[in-house]
Amino acid sequence: MDINALMQGGLADWLAGQNEMRESAKKQATSRWVWGAVILMPVLAFVWFSPVPTQLSMVLTAGGIAGTAYWGYRPIAAATQAIKTGINSAIAASYGLTYAAEVEPGPEFEAARTYGLLPSYDRSDFEDRWHGALEGHDFDLYECHLEEQRGSGKNRRWVTVFRGPIIRMGFGRSFHSTTLLERAGKHRKWMGLGGASDHVSFEGHRLDRVDQVHPAFGETFALYSDDQVEARVLVHPSYVEHLLRLENAFDARELRALFSRGEVIIAIEAGDLFESGGMDAARDHENAARAARQFAAMAGLALAINQNERGRVLQDRPEVSGDL
Repeated sequence: MDINALMQGGLADWLAGQNEMRESAKKQATSRWVWGAVILMPVLAFVWFSPVPTQLSMVLTAGGIAGTAYWGYRPIAAATQAIKTGINSAIAASYGLTYAAEVEPGPEFEAARTYGLLPSYDRSDFEDRWHGALEGHDFDLYECHLEEQRGSGKNRRWVTVFRGPIIRMGFGRSFHSTTLLERAGKHRKWMGLGGASDHVSFEGHRLDRVDQVHPAFGETFALYSDDQVEARVLVHPSYVEHLLRLENAFDARELRALFSRGEVIIAIEAGDLFESGGMDAARDHENAARAARQFAAMAGLALAINQNERGRVLQDRPEVSGDL
């Protein structure tokens, strides 16, 4: 994608028109913080000089400061989200896709949970959906944030167990099997002896390990399926280098893919992406370019895995680079 062409095609003018909105949000935030401090100071003074237990005074003080900070920051957050939505919508439109900030996860999320593409969690959050048809394939991508509550009592805390995109894509050829692609060594035999497991099972559905003739594939990825022949056709060893490049570009901890019911579902632990919004107009071009590179890399990965009869991949898109 040529980000300069995108900016010249109307995005730059739209962003310039948002400067007044940004300045208004900054002024509103400052006003809220000032008024919040004016109201909060005498209240806290009363709390600290009254016979209230010290621990309760500390809790009330922390809560008051946090509440005032949040109240003041809301106009800035709304402005940042508006800029982000405008930039990401323009990027999506250049691919013939639609962007939405809010997401309602579909059956692909449940499939990802069932087949171990995602870890267990206690609460979830979703954002940044890109959907439509990409190179003739039904395409859906959104970010997922999963957290687990750990510890007890005062040490209870929320810990991120997964953050990254989930991609669903109609495959380029018909198939009827279920095949799981993951990093080698995730499913090991009991006590870690004897290397990778020869089969895995998900809610009673058994998938057997698929041996690959390419040694680099077996060292890096493991493949499980209920159809050995079809699995070798769907997942070709030549994908390995492309997958590793994308993992490195996003500093991703792990990539997993599920081929099922004529679709491929991909989960990538890659952190928080597509954050193109900001209050500094001077960084709009940089933010838009970064989001465009990130999305181009993700779309390119999906199409590289999603080989059709001719092995088409995303054309005329920038190479994945380490500065994503």
